[in-house]
Amino acid sequence: MKKPIIVIFITIFIDMLGFGIIIPILPIFTKELGAPDYQVGLVAMSFPIMNFLFAPFWGTLSDRYGRRPVILGSVLITALAYLLFSQTVNLWLLILSRTLSGIGSANLSVAQAYIADITPPQERAKSMGFIGAAFGLGFIIGPTVGGYLKSISSPGHVDLVGYVAAALCVLNLVLAYFLLPESLKERKPDAPFNFRVISGIIFELRKPVIRELLLINFIFITAFMIMQISCSLFWKEKIGLDEIQMGNVFAFIGLATVIVQGGLVGRLVKKYGEIKLLTYGTYLAIASLVLIPWVTKETFVPVELIAMALMALANGCLTPSITSLISKSAHPTEVGQVMGVNQSFGSLARALGMGLSGFIYGIEYYLPFLVGAAIMFFCVWLSQSIQPKPVVENQPVA
Repeated sequence: MKKPIIVIFITIFIDMLGFGIIIPILPIFTKELGAPDYQVGLVAMSFPIMNFLFAPFWGTLSDRYGRRPVILGSVLITALAYLLFSQTVNLWLLILSRTLSGIGSANLSVAQAYIADITPPQERAKSMGFIGAAFGLGFIIGPTVGGYLKSISSPGHVDLVGYVAAALCVLNLVLAYFLLPESLKERKPDAPFNFRVISGIIFELRKPVIRELLLINFIFITAFMIMQISCSLFWKEKIGLDEIQMGNVFAFIGLATVIVQGGLVGRLVKKYGEIKLLTYGTYLAIASLVLIPWVTKETFVPVELIAMALMALANGCLTPSITSLISKSAHPTEVGQVMGVNQSFGSLARALGMGLSGFIYGIEYYLPFLVGAAIMFFCVWLSQSIQPKPVVENQPVA
């Protein structure tokens, strides 16, 4: 594996480790600061909303000035956000820290564009899979570390959590500064960039193939977030799991994601191709969502774990294939911009899924999973409507 890909893997892993450290303690800490239940969701949504707004900006900026400076700058912003988080004593500081963190961590599109710069098209899905593996690994370790750090922090404070997350970002910054060379050979120094996120999404949705890929990603992320939020409620209220047991299940999902995206994606792409994997991944996600709500305490193991493994496999088929196909379909000088739109559109899907999950779950506990499965059927039609294009070696390889 090329050294830059390893550095990008470490960069994404540390990003997600810091994110994973925060996530399990954020709702508890928000309520400790005196927030009612509805404000807990609003604070959590500040992160994906900033991702939505800034992902195209970072992506376009990287097309203009290069990937390396954008990665370094965004990681620095994230470090400052976690340092501010360590000093949080009221809701306003908490919202500010999560807002800054959402801005800084909206750099996934730049990391994906970097991978696209240095890998030939036939190897791109495999390389994108390593980014997914970094995500999963961060989510395995992060929640456990975050819960422990919160337990030994001062009552009503999260100082140790913030310090550790900030230190990880500083380590990330140092590694990227010394080990990550610039990947972009052809820049657009005169290209305009702005915050017109909606118009950027509409512009990309007008392009064949990219339109279908963006919509598949949006629908899958929406269904996944509906599932993720509803699972916690379902497992606690209907199955009787405690927080430690639920953490173990989420760690299992992360481990399965690492195995699939780190070890299986490359082989699956060689055997089936990315477009077929989109269809297969959609069917796997539907099967997982339909299976989840019908388990009992007695059948939770192994049935629910099988359902989670199916979802991890679905994610492994869908996400790397989508990003790889987008990078191949975009113009060489607009890869970062299109990846940014994809990430931004995905962040909007996360916010939508978070908002829908609680409402649908309140109607009937099994409805969120069935609704998620129902909307995933639209992805079957979208994936089958994509016409494969001849591979053009339009990306310089470092």
